[in-house]
Amino acid sequence: MIQDIKNIYNVYFVGIGGIGMSAIARYFKSHGKNVAGYDKVSKPLTDELEKEGIKIHFEDDIKNIPSDFLNKEITLVIYTPAIPKDHKELNYFISNGFDIKKRSEVLGLLTKTNFSLAVSGTHGKTTISTMLAHLLRQSRIGGNAFLGGISKNYKTNLLVDPESKYMVVEADEFDRSFLHLYPKMAVISAVDADHLDIYKNRESVVDSFRQFAGQIQPGGTLLIKKGIDFTPPQRDDLKVYTYSIKEQADFTAQNIRLENGLYTFDFIGAIEKIENLKLGVPGLLNVENAVAAIAMALLAGVKDDEIFNSLDKFKGIQRRFDIQINTDKLVYIDDYAHHPEELKAAITSAKQLFKNKKITGIFQPHLYSRTKDFALEFAQSLDLLDEIILLDIYPAREEPIPGVTSEIIFKNIKNKYKTCCSKGELLNILKTKKPMVLMTMGAGDIDEFIEPIKRLFSK
Repeated sequence: MIQDIKNIYNVYFVGIGGIGMSAIARYFKSHGKNVAGYDKVSKPLTDELEKEGIKIHFEDDIKNIPSDFLNKEITLVIYTPAIPKDHKELNYFISNGFDIKKRSEVLGLLTKTNFSLAVSGTHGKTTISTMLAHLLRQSRIGGNAFLGGISKNYKTNLLVDPESKYMVVEADEFDRSFLHLYPKMAVISAVDADHLDIYKNRESVVDSFRQFAGQIQPGGTLLIKKGIDFTPPQRDDLKVYTYSIKEQADFTAQNIRLENGLYTFDFIGAIEKIENLKLGVPGLLNVENAVAAIAMALLAGVKDDEIFNSLDKFKGIQRRFDIQINTDKLVYIDDYAHHPEELKAAITSAKQLFKNKKITGIFQPHLYSRTKDFALEFAQSLDLLDEIILLDIYPAREEPIPGVTSEIIFKNIKNKYKTCCSKGELLNILKTKKPMVLMTMGAGDIDEFIEPIKRLFSK
């Protein structure tokens, strides 16, 4: 078994096109390793990886594995838990005794030797971690980062800074992946019921987050969103802080006001106050995300003036309240929201930002299991919209569940202005609409409609 990353020459990824996998692939490529991999379909992210010199194929066949990667003494194989059990290439590596690791195990190894800042939560983690990485990067202390989205500032999901010991990492609760991390500092932004195909119930989710918090290094720091139903582990060597914009907390925001579509606020910390901070991205939900990122940055050693000078330059993340069109006639926002609470936050932010404008939302449910578990809650969140277009379920890693279709959400939506359709029908339906604010939401392949929608409404 390969014990030291220095002894690895080849790294092969089974499922290289995922956002977390691609960041690690880029990391190894940047460190001079020979990198290749398989993914199910070609997409913009795999196109980018290929341009960076990574060989990728899209058919599960052992013949497609480059010959260099068949030497098990110098090859590390990394896979994502989303890969099916009958995957031919993965099974070849298993049966031939290759060193095989889950993505989360490798992330744990890479962060062990750094001052790692882990951002966890059933939602909010990608925005907070990317914002935190930006604040570190723009400060004198610098920072590395493995991100769960593509930063618009840096056009990537990986930041490498050889001069900095700080590393921001997104701590993913799916498949209990974050239990491979032992950070110096951590955030918990939300502990809602999700991934019930893995956890079965919310209590199990909470237990997993508690275990994660217990893995923070001695003398470390935990920052928790105030008001979430979570009790941190009792440890004398752990500093625990809270943040919120809705109630009293150790870190909060006051005097929040909307100026030209963006928020300005005063950050109030345990010792410091930073007035008139300008947020570079829209949405009230991002003020709270910013409070968490600022608090973590300050606790890591970033200075007040560095925060003040860099926060307004944060451009956001692709697919996170991502404004694609902003004209008097039409505003078009794309968002990754795929949990009822995320939908609620994104739609509420749009309503606050575009008061008195009719909001039309297109939602693609993600996973049969999540649709079954939260059908009623999805309907309640979608009812915040003025008009709803509901697409078929995106299955991702799952096989269909009998009786589970988008219809089980649709029938619970009270708003009479609702349509249920397939992806193939969507553009023709949109041709009959004149939306004022349009939102596409979901974690599947709904992002493939971004450019066609932009073309449709630019005519």
